Amino acid sequence: MVCTEIRNQKSKIEMPELPEVETIVRKLRNGEPVERGLPTYPTPVRHVITRAWTDWPRAAFPSGDAITQRLPGYRIQSIGRRGKYIVFTLSSGHRVPACADQRYLMIHLKMSGRLDVLQEGTPRAKHVHFVFALDNGYELRFSDARKFGRVYLVSDPAEVTGRLGPEPLEAAFTLKAFRGLIANKSGALKPLLLDQTFVAGIGNIYADEALWRAKLHPLRRAGTLAPDQVAALHRGIRAALKDGLRHQGAAIDWVYPEGNYQDHFRVYGQTGQPCRRCRTAIRRIVVGQRGTHFCPRCQRQGRPPRGARG
Repeated sequence: MVCTEIRNQKSKIEMPELPEVETIVRKLRNGEPVERGLPTYPTPVRHVITRAWTDWPRAAFPSGDAITQRLPGYRIQSIGRRGKYIVFTLSSGHRVPACADQRYLMIHLKMSGRLDVLQEGTPRAKHVHFVFALDNGYELRFSDARKFGRVYLVSDPAEVTGRLGPEPLEAAFTLKAFRGLIANKSGALKPLLLDQTFVAGIGNIYADEALWRAKLHPLRRAGTLAPDQVAALHRGIRAALKDGLRHQGAAIDWVYPEGNYQDHFRVYGQTGQPCRRCRTAIRRIVVGQRGTHFCPRCQRQGRPPRGARG
């Protein structure tokens, strides 16, 4: 089952967040299809890109020609993630001198991007805009119906991700480190959590889930939090993301249909449903043009919050 607010209303469709992107990365490493019913495949890791094609050069950086002309000959050394970016670490493959040239192919799925690995000759879906042929007869295909996704070829990942905040599931994301991050912040919590320069990888779904766990109103000002509330928010962020990963993320439209975290949402998309803690009906407001869900009893704000409209 896909959360109604994700599946049925175009204005509500969310982009994959840290748990969804991390799950996709793990599936690519393991040769697992992103959708049930599709065949398994050899992992792209250790294989050489023999050809690159695109019909949407506007999504390519530094350019479509750079992608198609420079990529062939590079070997995929590893597949990782930074924030919501999928990162393919490339080496010079069979080029000489070996390992003298390293590049990074980075893909941001945005709202409708999807990666599949299929055998050459498999009919291409309508919205395939990038194809990376591999030396084993398979192709890595990037589909994007809305054409919001981006593909980067860079020599340093920091060219793309240099301004991102810390990874919230890494060991370095301690409570002490989080206190230092939030100490000089004064804005509302929901927009702050969505700010990728503050913490990387959190989007609309997991911001709502983290705030519910921490019992904090989405429009509570960061500068007004007591030390125990900062600790609760730190725990809430990590717990919500870990729970999402445990369930392989939430099903996001056709982009990533296999997660089941939507069946375990505490608050996101639960408008009118009873809160799991106190049974009060969950409310939905709009904060910064984003649908925002909270329990009006567990996540009290006091006076009607400015900037919200129900």
